[in-house]
Amino acid sequence: MAVTAQMVKELREKTGAGMLDCKKALTETNGDMDKAIDFLREKGIAKAANKADRIAAEGTTSVLTNGNKAVILEVNAETDFVAKNDAFKQLVSELGEHLLSEQPATLEEALTQSLNGNGPALEEHINAAIAKIGEKISLRRFQLVDKEDSDVFGVYLHMGGRIGVLSVLAGTNDADVAKDVSMHIAAVNPRYITRDEVPAEVSNHEREVLTQQALNEGKPANIVEKMVEGRLGKFFEEICLLDQAFVKDPDQKVGKYVQSKGASVKSFIRYEVGEGMEKRQENFAEEVMNQIKK
Repeated sequence: MAVTAQMVKELREKTGAGMLDCKKALTETNGDMDKAIDFLREKGIAKAANKADRIAAEGTTSVLTNGNKAVILEVNAETDFVAKNDAFKQLVSELGEHLLSEQPATLEEALTQSLNGNGPALEEHINAAIAKIGEKISLRRFQLVDKEDSDVFGVYLHMGGRIGVLSVLAGTNDADVAKDVSMHIAAVNPRYITRDEVPAEVSNHEREVLTQQALNEGKPANIVEKMVEGRLGKFFEEICLLDQAFVKDPDQKVGKYVQSKGASVKSFIRYEVGEGMEKRQENFAEEVMNQIKK
């Protein structure tokens, strides 16, 4: 497979490695991006892999709560300009209220439901907004969450909704504590609450990469295992919420902070606008020339 400049650029963005190292890694792995990331890590050239696709689509996230029910949703638009439009914000609010009220099980079901039970189909309502605003808009995803009376929701929106977090804490009714935990989740982006939640295949894959990395560094085989377990501990600190240094007080772990409040984290959902979506490549000079030719 031919290695393109765009592939090299993408690998550099994901790993921070140099251009020549990225080109070599892609050549050695026949253009496989994930394998190229592992190749660079095993050589000690790249830091921990960030395999999430580039975040690029515009829009917003939103969180609504009502008693023991809550919803987090993401609505996409083509430009950041439209995402700040009052009509777009009103649409996001209407969609959130509908989801919270009607409790659809799937996105497909939601789009066919009548708006708040008595209006047009949700998809028709979105299409009407598209005609009015003049940009493609889509309800990309949502998740409904229930809590017990003794639990509390933690709601945090970063940069006006660029990142949205909805958490559930048990053992406390202090919304400020839950919000602080959600703020941390927005900032640090953990993947799991505890180490016990990390799938075996994830741990095993990381152990294999770290083992090869240590061997490539020329470490004696008899100390490699101990080194790997130490580095694996740091890996867990990066991806597990309760093991992370709390952003508002780095001297203590999130787990200790939550415990000091007599609480525990039951769940969290973190949405970042456009994660996993590919941004279209813009060429503004070409666009201007095309307009002149018309």
